[in-house]
Amino acid sequence: MKNILFASSECVPFIKTGGLADVVGSLPKEFDKEKYDVRVVIPKYTCMKQEWKDRMEYVTHFYMDIAGQNQYVGVMKTVLNGITFYFIDNEHYFSGFAPYDGDPKWGIEKFAFFSKAVLSILPVIGFRPDLIHCHDWQTGLIPVYLDNFRYLGEYYRGIKTIMTIHNLKFQGVWDTKTVRGITGLPEYYFVPDKMEAYKDANLLKGGIVYADKVTTVSQSYAEEIKTPFYGEGLDGLMSARSNDLCGIVNGLDYDDWNPATDPRIAKNFTIENFRKNKPLNKLALQEELGLNRDQHVMMIGIVSRLTDQKGFDLIDYVMDELCQDAVQIVVLGTGDVKYENMFRHFAWKYGGRVSANIYYSDELSHKIYASCDAFLMPSLFEPCGLSQLMSLRYGTLPIVRETGGLKDTVEAYNEYEKTGTGFSFCNYNAHEMLGTIRYAERIYYDRKRDWNKIVERAMSQDFSWKNSARQYEDLYRSLIGE
Repeated sequence: MKNILFASSECVPFIKTGGLADVVGSLPKEFDKEKYDVRVVIPKYTCMKQEWKDRMEYVTHFYMDIAGQNQYVGVMKTVLNGITFYFIDNEHYFSGFAPYDGDPKWGIEKFAFFSKAVLSILPVIGFRPDLIHCHDWQTGLIPVYLDNFRYLGEYYRGIKTIMTIHNLKFQGVWDTKTVRGITGLPEYYFVPDKMEAYKDANLLKGGIVYADKVTTVSQSYAEEIKTPFYGEGLDGLMSARSNDLCGIVNGLDYDDWNPATDPRIAKNFTIENFRKNKPLNKLALQEELGLNRDQHVMMIGIVSRLTDQKGFDLIDYVMDELCQDAVQIVVLGTGDVKYENMFRHFAWKYGGRVSANIYYSDELSHKIYASCDAFLMPSLFEPCGLSQLMSLRYGTLPIVRETGGLKDTVEAYNEYEKTGTGFSFCNYNAHEMLGTIRYAERIYYDRKRDWNKIVERAMSQDFSWKNSARQYEDLYRSLIGE
């Protein structure tokens, strides 16, 4: 039996701000229980729901040096779906209304504490991992500390590490002197071939340098981050580590996202009966959002953070033109004020045809995936993306830009070979996007039979976590054997 420990700053159902939490909450359940004992460690935030705190049991506590102070480290645990979760308790660091509060320096100190604590609790919880799977910059110091801890004795020798990058844009950067003071690490770690990048200390870089393997969340993104445009200043390091770098696409929780059983949608449907039942969801959503009731009009959905990264500058540029077409547009999400107000404006200008829902609602997101005919996701960069996997699952055809995980998971429709599961465009260009949307409209209105065949192919794709887990198991085996 091999022991694997996932270390992360968030995990569903305990605490979530983004896709990272879904990965850490869903993936451990999918491993072969005969071969792997997979456990998870995250911080115990005071902003977690009380119901989860009530389920935790106390394991132990001790004190640890960090940032020139002797800090309390409490360990709590709970078992959920057969997986053991550990929580590191320290209210000095983990109080507050959200996991990541504004001050970046405080964030560095908080997650330096977490990284050091993850390694420090191992001898006292009776679980020595063969491999620690670290996620994003918040755990970037774990491989660095592990390198340093090896001098403390035999216990830490031979523990392998994997660093998974969910979004290279966020790296945990602060000035070297401060980070040295916080971490207590020797000076020789803060040089350009280790943790230093552009005269600052970079936590994610430390993790990438010292981890045994580096993964990211799609094959295309793994290639893209070796280039200056996508590499966020670390493209040279990514190229240097390319032999140890691979991409494994995230999965989707197919129990939660299942049009046949989803309790949140108006009418359940399957690949066999979507022609009859899917339009009933559209009528229900039109009724709910005050749009013109018409089951034959093409409805385009957008569920997203409203930011430049997600391609909203392109949508902004052609939105007025797009609204001249025979389409309805339903938007759900929050983000940059200029995009929030842009959608509010068009919902006012084209009442009955555009619905702007500037908030977040899990329930409404399910309804949008189930009701729309197409889903627009023109990202500038997208390490993996889960929205296109959800829309494929619900037979809502993705219209995407060919980048990162979008390129790996959506096959562009080919009308001559009758293949494809969606529509895509290559260049980051608003009119190229608009041309692709209008091509999709033409197929929808003029070749309905072809459209329905694309929907069938989309719904029969398998992006469940089982696939991803098999690939991670192969990677684990390459490091720690059977």
